[in-house]
Amino acid sequence: MKKFIAFTLAETLIVMGVIGIVSALTLPNLNSSTGDKEKVAKVKKIYQNLTDALGRAEGVYGPVSDWPSDNATAHFSERLQDFLKASKVCSAVTDCFSSKYTALNSETNDVLGNNAVLLADGTAVSFSFNPSCSTSNSNSESSPAYYTCGYIYIDLDGKKGANTFGKDYFAFYITSKGVYPAMTQDDNDSGFTLTRDCFPEGYWCTGWVINQGNMDYLKANGSGKCKNNSSITLDWTTNTTCK
Repeated sequence: MKKFIAFTLAETLIVMGVIGIVSALTLPNLNSSTGDKEKVAKVKKIYQNLTDALGRAEGVYGPVSDWPSDNATAHFSERLQDFLKASKVCSAVTDCFSSKYTALNSETNDVLGNNAVLLADGTAVSFSFNPSCSTSNSNSESSPAYYTCGYIYIDLDGKKGANTFGKDYFAFYITSKGVYPAMTQDDNDSGFTLTRDCFPEGYWCTGWVINQGNMDYLKANGSGKCKNNSSITLDWTTNTTCK
């Protein structure tokens, strides 16, 4: 008579327990990493759409610096809506955005911008525009921040989600040279700093997301040091990831 070798019930339960523990430890990190990649891809796509929409609008209405100064933000929003293919025009900014947002340093702030719209993919977009912008500012260097005509704010999932700067809420500059992600390396060279303007607050992390292709500032502390490896301090050129 053949004897069959099999696991006992106790052994099976032990193996299942080990698998459960390993899964509990690894799945949150995997889900977080996947979620960050999806957000990076969405921010990049929206940046392309905003750039394209502004370029098309300028093709119809002329240079952005010549746009009407009366009720400027409303005019700007209206002119971009068709090119952004907005699915909804929000009667108030808080119809599409949360009324309060949290910075990475846990400070609470009011929602920014006006004349909000909702895009087909669920992204909320609001505007703050002043056409009296110029590249001739005496303080300007290469940074687009010095000739800003205003800002475009986005929330990747509207009123849902984290409602946190640098997690699902990002900013772009409106300039006389087009749309720029807030906080670029040029900004860093011109007086803005990552550790002052991105890591603790999250206000100006958009340029990092687009240029570095990650959200690893979420894995760093207020001084830019990676939490899982304090020997790495994130910067624009050498240490661009906590991996």
